[in-house]
Amino acid sequence: MKPAEPLARASGGGAQAPLSDYAFTALVLQGGGALGSYQGGVYQGLADAGIHPDWVAGISIGALNAAVIAGNPPERRVEQLRAFWEFICRQPWAPPLPWAPLPSASTELPEAWRTWVDSVEATRAVLEGQNGFFVPRPWYALAMGAKGPHTASFYDTRPLRATLERFADFDRINRASEMRVSVGAVNVRTGNFVYFDNTGRTLRPEHFMASGALPPGFPAVEVDGEFYWDGGLVSNTPLHYVLTKEPRSDALIFQIDLWSAIGELPNDLLQVAVRQKDIQYSSRTRMVTATMHEEQNFRRLLHEVMALVPESERDSAWYRRAEPLACTARRNVIHLIYRNKPYESYAKDYQFGMLTMNEHWSSGLSDMRATLQHRDWLDKPSAEHPFITHDLHRVRPA
Repeated sequence: MKPAEPLARASGGGAQAPLSDYAFTALVLQGGGALGSYQGGVYQGLADAGIHPDWVAGISIGALNAAVIAGNPPERRVEQLRAFWEFICRQPWAPPLPWAPLPSASTELPEAWRTWVDSVEATRAVLEGQNGFFVPRPWYALAMGAKGPHTASFYDTRPLRATLERFADFDRINRASEMRVSVGAVNVRTGNFVYFDNTGRTLRPEHFMASGALPPGFPAVEVDGEFYWDGGLVSNTPLHYVLTKEPRSDALIFQIDLWSAIGELPNDLLQVAVRQKDIQYSSRTRMVTATMHEEQNFRRLLHEVMALVPESERDSAWYRRAEPLACTARRNVIHLIYRNKPYESYAKDYQFGMLTMNEHWSSGLSDMRATLQHRDWLDKPSAEHPFITHDLHRVRPA
């Protein structure tokens, strides 16, 4: 499948590309550990089509991808994102493997063989950690007890700081006028969900590390005197944050999920564990979009009703209370969901093998290219239907 033709914003007169009809284009990245290379492939598909988001929001591994995307100029983002994933997936003792894009030859390998390879890679990650990402704490340190929130974990994520600084320019990340960046985390002390947003604060490596600090594997990360855990403990997608942030504007949103709420009925305890994790971390994205669809319709209706109010009544207290709730914004959410492979297991989110990373990346690239074949999906919603969603997996047979 050839790349879609560029759809960059028009810069002059004449017919405008579809993206110019929106106030902003957002890329929303769900958490999912090793599955996150799927988002790298998706982003490559967007970049190949000349689509460069104005806003990137992420949680957990989605936050790390967001850092690399926002921390590089548009022409280098795919290159640096790819380099980031190759770096954390490669082991120091192993030579770099060539990247073979679509189709991935490994999909033709026997399923039993792939299951065995994935099991070995997952076990290796548990025992050794991941290059430039996390390393296991010595057994004697665990036995002696942790010395505080920053050490109360099975793994040490301090190597991640240097990795983020290697692949992302934090001065660029904090240029909110070029790209807005938002990452979610949970305050360990209060249990409150927070977003670190470059429109309101200076983002540093620890903000992104905090978003991906999933306990008990990873330790809480200190930010300005408070400790934070992975945002996926509360919500694994920033979609609601992007949709509800003021001012409400016309928006094209690419929601990239790594967990599917829909799946097969489990038949054994291992399948139960896999299915539980899928449901837990899917964050019910489709439910969020359904709720926001209904809300936007009510806001639009309120706007139309208020237009019928005589001018003489518009200074009343009830009118002033209702005015901020009325909204004519139009939202287009394009949803992509990673589809599980038959041989994947409970360890799929911490199986960082290079072979699997290539597969995930290729799957994301393929899904984005297939999505962009539906050129009308980028069109701005009508005033009568201000909130629409498009989902490749609702069209394509399973």
